[in-house]
Amino acid sequence: MYDGGQRLSLRLMTVILMPNGLPQSRLGVSATKKLGGSVVRNRAKRVVREVFRQADVPGGLDLVVIPRPALLEADYQAVAAEFQYALRRAGRRAGGREAGRPRPPKERGEGGNRTPA
Repeated sequence: MYDGGQRLSLRLMTVILMPNGLPQSRLGVSATKKLGGSVVRNRAKRVVREVFRQADVPGGLDLVVIPRPALLEADYQAVAAEFQYALRRAGRRAGGREAGRPRPPKERGEGGNRTPA
């Protein structure tokens, strides 16, 4: 999930998305000790779960949210708005592909900014 998913780093959280092939979406919250003690981490997880529950998340996605310390200072509306922004941005970045699906690797010599030596 961490390697193959589409990662969006935002001000309040990092969101990783990947298609799961199921009719429903699933959420995981990774609040590490770097965020704070257990009370702080659990509060961040509760906020993220409620935002996910209230949001109109399309089916078939696995999401992992990594909260940042700024999330604890933000009000609920700001967290919800940033989560919705992440979903919209993920849809745009997919460009018609399934959200979170990685592009195939480029062949050697294709594209890039290097000029032949």
